[in-house]
Amino acid sequence: MENNLNGNVGNKKCFHSFVLEFFRTQKMETKDRILKGAEELFFKFGIKSVTMDDIAKHLTISKKTIYQFYSDKNEIVETLMKISLKQDECEFQQIQHDSANMIEEVMNMMKHISAMFSKVNPTIFYDLQKYHPKAWAQFKAFKNDCMVKVIETSIERGKKEGLVRTDINSKILSKMRIEQVEMGLNPDVFPPQEYRLVDIQLSLIDHFLHGICTLKGHKLINKYKEIIEEE
Repeated sequence: MENNLNGNVGNKKCFHSFVLEFFRTQKMETKDRILKGAEELFFKFGIKSVTMDDIAKHLTISKKTIYQFYSDKNEIVETLMKISLKQDECEFQQIQHDSANMIEEVMNMMKHISAMFSKVNPTIFYDLQKYHPKAWAQFKAFKNDCMVKVIETSIERGKKEGLVRTDINSKILSKMRIEQVEMGLNPDVFPPQEYRLVDIQLSLIDHFLHGICTLKGHKLINKYKEIIEEE
């Protein structure tokens, strides 16, 4: 019997498959690299001021290469929004699962929000609303669906744990909280030259949390924030 020491070296079909897989992987890596590079520029400078030329220069690739994967900047923005929202949804679910109680859950959400908004140029949300309506519609849909459900579930959990007042309407308060998020992104209400985006969002969520909690909840908030407060 012939000893096949060379494996599939002589197998043209196998070699062809390897070549196809190699180029497929290379294309995916390039596509992902374009998204990552564009995101870095958007976060730093906003969306409107960044051009396809800027992205190509930032990645040291040709603009032609970018157009092989994305028809224009708008498609890049919409793709990034879709990926970002999916990541946020997974992050929210993980935070809910890992948190010992509703207060800890909100504190962990605040950490996530702080990390997210601290690296974003505040003009990015204005740019989305004015120049990229489809991407902004994705964000609005996510806000009014996923985020509302997350907050409502969190409030109901807090009621069961004795940390949230039972007399409040969870559906109404969850929608109100979501409108707070969007209000915090409005440059007419909070001019970016006067307010930091992360400070606005953290202040709003802190105010909301204190408004819905019981005395037991307030004590736990102070414990997590290491605040000593007189009765």
